[in-house]
Amino acid sequence: MTTRDTSRPEFYRFHNGDKAVLPFATAEYETRIAGLRASMEERGVTAAVLTSMHNIAYYSGFLYCSFGRPYGLVVTETETVTISAGIDAGQPWRRCFCDNLTYTDWQRDNFWRAVAHVAGTGGVVGCEGDHLTLAQRDLLEDFLSPAAVLDIAPATMRQRMMKSPAEIALIREGARVADVGGYAIRNAVQIGAREIDVAMAGRDAMEAEIARAFPDAEYRDTWVWFQSGLNTDGAHNPVTGRVVARGDILSLNTFPMISGYYTALERTMFAGDVDEASLKIWQANVATHEYGMSLLKPGVSCAEVTQAINRFLADRDLLQYRTFGYGHSFGVLSHYYGREAGLELREDIDTVLQPGMVISMEPMLTIPAGQPGAGGYREHDILVITGDGAENITGYPYGPAFNVVG
Repeated sequence: MTTRDTSRPEFYRFHNGDKAVLPFATAEYETRIAGLRASMEERGVTAAVLTSMHNIAYYSGFLYCSFGRPYGLVVTETETVTISAGIDAGQPWRRCFCDNLTYTDWQRDNFWRAVAHVAGTGGVVGCEGDHLTLAQRDLLEDFLSPAAVLDIAPATMRQRMMKSPAEIALIREGARVADVGGYAIRNAVQIGAREIDVAMAGRDAMEAEIARAFPDAEYRDTWVWFQSGLNTDGAHNPVTGRVVARGDILSLNTFPMISGYYTALERTMFAGDVDEASLKIWQANVATHEYGMSLLKPGVSCAEVTQAINRFLADRDLLQYRTFGYGHSFGVLSHYYGREAGLELREDIDTVLQPGMVISMEPMLTIPAGQPGAGGYREHDILVITGDGAENITGYPYGPAFNVVG
């Protein structure tokens, strides 16, 4: 029989140092928590146990680094507490606006003991059904003995989709930094350069600019995908050591990350010159991009925008080359966490655009290898939905006049 060592704490408060300057004012986080509590009250939830990077960052300011350990944010009617691992010491306390408990690792599942200390037992627990694993769900049941468990992820996503003025200001800065990376990449492209070297030039420029513009932030996760030739066929293809050759199609993709907030710039480019078949496809995708941006306005649904662009491409016999939806929301998200799937330009999304939403327009056409104009063509701008239309906050030029380089 294993006995517990009661002389060692299961969790404790390690409020080491003073609170850091967070991406947003305390009042911003308090407003977000108030919105969460309203959703909880509507569904009878007594304790929300959030476990994803995006929701914990959105509601508290703390962006965790898991490394296989669980993290949480517990919100009740009166408490807001982040739950973090001892390996992080006082950093989670400093980087959240609220209270913090540190759990110890000398016995398994001290995380859930800390959660239960705040959430209590026997209540109605709200969790993120799209994030909590089956194993962790079982532990939630074991330690909290809930009367019921409800999925509150959709409600939190709907809240995150509507941006505050402070969020829009940060996203606007992110778009500006993405442009900085774009110009650095344009300057670095040359015949004979490796994809990885061009990508590093863009990443370094963005990280330096983020550090200049946000001196109090944590710096992590900014990256670039720069693809050439066949490697352009997918939107998320990783960087390689492939060498750029004259006439190659190129794909510029810059992704600055500022305190968990993602922005992006994506452009089609060509190295040295562009052949006639490729130019025709490129110009068609640019036309699609411009048409798509003209459709983004309040009162129009994502599905309606998607169907209109589908018709535009079908009329040009290009719809079969479309590879994914035409755009998505922005906010607390990354290539390995987060998504506001309710605001994507797809046929199956009926969300109606509203002022305060932020969404991309990014049509992509992929022509298979061996065909004239082979490669992946994509343009990507970020737009803020306003009272009567949309404001494009991306500044880097698109199209052949500026993007035949090297």
